[in-house]
Amino acid sequence: MTGRPQNDLLRQLTSRDFELLAPHLQPVEVEMGYILHHAGDAVAAIHFPCGPTLVSFAVPVEDDREVESLLVGREGAVGVAAGRNASLAYSRIVVKLSGTLVRLPLRALEQAQQRSAALQEIFSRYADCQFAQLLQTAACNAAHSIEQRAAKWIISTQDRIGGAEIPLTHEQLAGMLGVSRSYASRVIQMFKARRILATRRGAIMILDAPALDARACCCNDWVKKHFDEVLGAATAGD
Repeated sequence: MTGRPQNDLLRQLTSRDFELLAPHLQPVEVEMGYILHHAGDAVAAIHFPCGPTLVSFAVPVEDDREVESLLVGREGAVGVAAGRNASLAYSRIVVKLSGTLVRLPLRALEQAQQRSAALQEIFSRYADCQFAQLLQTAACNAAHSIEQRAAKWIISTQDRIGGAEIPLTHEQLAGMLGVSRSYASRVIQMFKARRILATRRGAIMILDAPALDARACCCNDWVKKHFDEVLGAATAGD
């Protein structure tokens, strides 16, 4: 493909490193609900969400429920943890918000990394960041209230797609929180009563961002800090 996709990880690469990957990058348009992998599927490619596209990792728990353990947008990639060889998906990996994914076969990444130590380093560092994000989610689920976590997930989604209107349903938020839809709806109603949020069919609108931020836990901030420290503020060369 030509040009840089709207993905921050790919845009951090130098021109030389991007050119090693460019012939193998394949844009794919995906709709909300599209399943990239079921648990146990072989993972033989990395997918880079572009623009507002979001992908989530849904881990099954009791009572036929699933809990969102990771949300990945344009800041990163899905499949990096597989390393340099195909592996098996542990969770269901599903498109949360439709848009473009750029697909890169792991075999092509392996060949490119053999030619560039810097390329190997940046993907290794991103894998570290993604693992830290998973650890923080586990701690958040154990330590913080439903209200705090709901505010965190809404802010996290808004950070990735921009704008005050988020195409997020009560059912999707419930999946992020690992609670029933009715429970998630009660939390949303509480935010609406305080004029922090408003809703319309299939979307949540942020009316008072500072108030929403004040009710969220600090998990997003800690993850962002780790991303900044590990990946740095490098930008792609021209």
